Amino acid sequence: MRQMTVGQLREKYAGVFGESTNARNKQWLVKRIAWRMQANEEGDLSERARRRALEIANDADLRMTPPRPPKTFTGSDDRTITKKLKVQPTRELLPGTTLRRVYKGRAVMVTVLKDGFEWEGERYRSLTAVAKAVTGKHWNGFHFFGLRNGGKS
Repeated sequence: MRQMTVGQLREKYAGVFGESTNARNKQWLVKRIAWRMQANEEGDLSERARRRALEIANDADLRMTPPRPPKTFTGSDDRTITKKLKVQPTRELLPGTTLRRVYKGRAVMVTVLKDGFEWEGERYRSLTAVAKAVTGKHWNGFHFFGLRNGGKS
């Protein structure tokens, strides 16, 4: 039977069971036909086995409603639009954040305040002012603390 086509197996099924089938699964057809042929040759289930099967079936919880068919989304790829967004980095720092930079062997720690920045007990209006106080030269504060290039100074 394993060499037979699905069509041939369906014909054999109809001959053995006396009714047609819509099944197209070859393995299932082979198993069902082999079981039925064996049952016809050697006899069906015993009366005791049939009673036990009925007892089990009566005790089983039966589903009263059929399962819902799976949701299908046809053409969902046609409805999906993908757009690339360029996220702008923010220059806004949260109050309480501590910025750290080592400059000429000295650790520079700046605390972000609500209305400015604090370094060594003094308040500054901008990071640029802090950078100038630290280096004595004009530096962009964001560049000095590595906030422009992902933390690399």
